Amino acid sequence: MTHTRYAFVKANWHSDIVDRALDGFLELIPAKQVDVFDVPGAFEMPLLARDLAQTGNYTVVACAAFVVDGGIYRHDFVAQAVVDGLMRAGMDTGVPVLSVSLTPHQYQETEHHNAIYRDHFVQKGREAAQAALGITQIRTKIASAA
Repeated sequence: MTHTRYAFVKANWHSDIVDRALDGFLELIPAKQVDVFDVPGAFEMPLLARDLAQTGNYTVVACAAFVVDGGIYRHDFVAQAVVDGLMRAGMDTGVPVLSVSLTPHQYQETEHHNAIYRDHFVQKGREAAQAALGITQIRTKIASAA
């Protein structure tokens, strides 16, 4: 019997918030089944997701990032490029690549907002784990029916 493995890629930008997604993910999927990878920021996630998916070692690759308006670049452009890249990585490899990449419209770096988003990322991590487990179950059923 093979053991199902999951990759979890997380951006280090705003890691105090983003890391909470991994906490939520691990509430539903045992840590011994999850390999965790850190990247500098969201923009680096799609390439690593593709590379991890191509190894054949992972049933699902989940990626988490927090893309905010830093005043220098168009954060909505970055977020769209990241999500498009993650989708393409999944489509090109045939391995599901899930996104926990959030881009708030009204984020302010205050303790109040940080607390809200830390809690929100825990929930989004749980939702990513539910999606990972669900897609794994469906794909296993499809493979056994073939």
